[in-house]
Amino acid sequence: MKSRVLNFVEDLRRGAADQYKYVEKALEEAAKKDPKFNIFITLKGEIPENLALSGKLAGVPIAIKDNIVTKDLRTTCASRILENFVPKYSATVVKILEKEGAVIIGKTNMDEFAMGALGTTSAFGPTLNPLDVKLSPGGSSSGSAAAVSSGIVDLALGSDTGGSVRLPAAWTGVFGLKPTYGAVSRFGLISYADSMDQIGPMASTASDLAYLYSIISSFDPLDPTSSGNPWGDKIERIAREEPDYDILRSIKLKVPKELVEHPQADDSIVKEFSRALSKLESEGAEISEISEPSLLKVPQVYYIIAFSEASSNLARFDGVRYGSRVIMPEEVDWDTYYMENRALFGWEVKRRIMLGAFILSKGYYEMYYSMALKARGMIKSKVEQMLSGGGIILTPGSPIPPLPIDYDATDLSRLNAVDAPLMLANLTGLPAITIPVGKRGSIPISIQLIGSLWSEDILLSIAKVTEEIFG
Repeated sequence: MKSRVLNFVEDLRRGAADQYKYVEKALEEAAKKDPKFNIFITLKGEIPENLALSGKLAGVPIAIKDNIVTKDLRTTCASRILENFVPKYSATVVKILEKEGAVIIGKTNMDEFAMGALGTTSAFGPTLNPLDVKLSPGGSSSGSAAAVSSGIVDLALGSDTGGSVRLPAAWTGVFGLKPTYGAVSRFGLISYADSMDQIGPMASTASDLAYLYSIISSFDPLDPTSSGNPWGDKIERIAREEPDYDILRSIKLKVPKELVEHPQADDSIVKEFSRALSKLESEGAEISEISEPSLLKVPQVYYIIAFSEASSNLARFDGVRYGSRVIMPEEVDWDTYYMENRALFGWEVKRRIMLGAFILSKGYYEMYYSMALKARGMIKSKVEQMLSGGGIILTPGSPIPPLPIDYDATDLSRLNAVDAPLMLANLTGLPAITIPVGKRGSIPISIQLIGSLWSEDILLSIAKVTEEIFG
């Protein structure tokens, strides 16, 4: 499918497009659809003056997840504790986008501090799925996915700590990429779990996804985990060129049965996944089933590490260093002051902080956290063996359909089926992409590819071919 963003940028350079109309249309669509879907926490009401005439994204509207800081534009993390926080600086990715002429039209709704899988833990109310308002759009990058799926924008940024870009992409029928750890600067991303957080692009087409990624992936000296990417301009060429069907015929797609045959997986979704595999095979793809029982331990390892890092990261939000104050320090003793201000967190954030604090406490650190780090290393080694020789792991984008928007989030039974395939890429630092491949009624069907480190060029090439195959 042709890239709408690339077409616009090329038309603009030829003088055949008006960037003001592109942004105006996005703002009009946002004003019309946001009240229905609750996509934005902060939405710009008018077109900025002096839109850029040059740059790779000149005049292109984009939506940004509300845990990526934006200078002079409110950044809340969907939490009451940051309800009035207006940053004095911008994240590196925001600076890159603005340098290339992109227009940020608003900050998107999300699960509070990126903690949640349904888009329902926001202090500003849940985001609704544009495909069906009775269904969850997935989380935590719910607003960014909905902004693309609803047609408000063609591009958005989310963050992915355990599938938070890929799950909402799968449940709203758009493309989502979790990059190699370090490929996109995390400077200016309000952290959930530092060793797994990664900013990632979301888009309406594979070409748009590749084009946005080619712009935001670069080395940043402000991020100590940042790495220079090895592709040069290859990703941009992939975005601009026609799909390369040879890429599909030259790789080995491996399907771990443990990530498909989950007891909570939906039978109809698994059948649609099998149909997708058959179609890819008919186009020349080599697909084989593999077994690796250790993959079933991914969620347990992930949650121990993620909750521990979250507990440490969120300690700063105490009303002194960061965060709103509901009571002044001179009015009460320190314990009361601390607890009253921290009460602004929502229930899911409190749950993860408490569990993380317990895991890191004396007597339990070695029992849980230290063991989880060792298990993480073992899982990474196993996955590297699976990917040796140019292999790509293939799973459903989600083995269950979007859950009802009023689903009881304390019931983790259905969500457990989703966890391992998505969290695997974050535990190992590997790149992963969610690709829509059709619908069953109003339910989107998608596949996920996980590649070796720095294999985004292959994943995006496959995404372009897959998009053509499935129409």
